[in-house]
Amino acid sequence: MKPVAVVSDGAPAPVGPYSQAMRSGSLVFCSGQIGIDPKSGELVKGGIRAEARRVMENLKAVLNEAGAGLDRVVKVEVFLADMNDWPTFNEVYSGYFGADTKPARYAVGGARLPKDARVEVACIASLD
Repeated sequence: MKPVAVVSDGAPAPVGPYSQAMRSGSLVFCSGQIGIDPKSGELVKGGIRAEARRVMENLKAVLNEAGAGLDRVVKVEVFLADMNDWPTFNEVYSGYFGADTKPARYAVGGARLPKDARVEVACIASLD
């Protein structure tokens, strides 16, 4: 089956030559999302907490468009500009996943993220 690009108006348009997500068979591969508001096209203000919420809402919109949801996420990749933001990010992140829905995850610190964002998150979801 040929991969199909996923496009959601509920998430910002890509800032480069990539798709918001690709659906291939029973998997959805979401590109990294940063805290860009899809309406204004600007990075949200308010620090790591506000950016983390926007990132998760952006991912949720893309997953919903693909026919999945956060409850179908199997793997998450987190990139933080400052690892000191980890506790706050983790607090926001945990509010998006139920007690029995804890995807595999890793987090790394990055020297600089696109548009000087504080956090970027990518994920893989299953449609099965």
